[in-house]
Amino acid sequence: MMMKTALLSILLLEYSTAFQPAASTSLPRQLHPLQQAAAAADDGGSTNKKGDNKAMAFLRSKGRIGGAANMDFANAMGLDESPSGGSQKDTTGGTKKSKAAYVSCTTSGVIDDMSDPFPFTSSGSQWLGITDRVMGGSSNGSLTRETIDGKLANVLRGNVSLVSGNNGGFIQMATDLSLDPSEDAFVDAEKFDGIELEVYCESSSTEENFNVHLRNPACDRQMSSYRATFEVRPGQWATVRLPWDAFEGYGPGPEVTPFVPILRRLGVVSIGEVKDVVLAVGNVGFFSVI
Repeated sequence: MMMKTALLSILLLEYSTAFQPAASTSLPRQLHPLQQAAAAADDGGSTNKKGDNKAMAFLRSKGRIGGAANMDFANAMGLDESPSGGSQKDTTGGTKKSKAAYVSCTTSGVIDDMSDPFPFTSSGSQWLGITDRVMGGSSNGSLTRETIDGKLANVLRGNVSLVSGNNGGFIQMATDLSLDPSEDAFVDAEKFDGIELEVYCESSSTEENFNVHLRNPACDRQMSSYRATFEVRPGQWATVRLPWDAFEGYGPGPEVTPFVPILRRLGVVSIGEVKDVVLAVGNVGFFSVI
């Protein structure tokens, strides 16, 4: 048992290393102050390629990552809630279009319209499933691409469990937003007014609450993010708009830093409440008030 525990600790440590932000060698000449701070924090970073290969091979062998259109991520390493927010890797065996074939989400206003094969987004990134298990939780789930009530969507299924009174239990789907993180890990969404998404859920309750979590350069610690809550009535598709001023800072950094939409990652989250989850997300992007 001690040997198994030690081996698991080593593999988790190696996988965590794989998601640390890589050092940036070329940045745009003019950066937002928050991007400058993030770039400075990233200086001197390194990536353990050998550890990455070992960890990814282990996770593939356990079915935690891969090109299948059904992602079981019961024990997946947290990205959105990991130290420094992580750095998303291509963890699928599927075929992705060339970078030149994509349009940045801040140019089109579309993060994902579900037109590309799962798990890729239509803006050139990819979706990943994340749970609280890396922090000792026991929530689990799966992420699939399905047609729900006539609409193609990402479907998050699972259950949120709270351990020892900890209200931080969660499952979520998340995606990075930058088309080319090697040039800049962040996108500037300041010309927009907020996040818009189409959602559908199944539940015996009359309504359910979910969150959108955003990470920007101020979110350099575990569990740090800017969060907004939305309500969904089960059994029907609805369009949700979350203006920038709806997002509140949680954790070191965001709690003392006003929100600025210079964004690294977006997550759609079920958090802090014991429940079974069936949440579908159709189109997701930015909106502007005309």
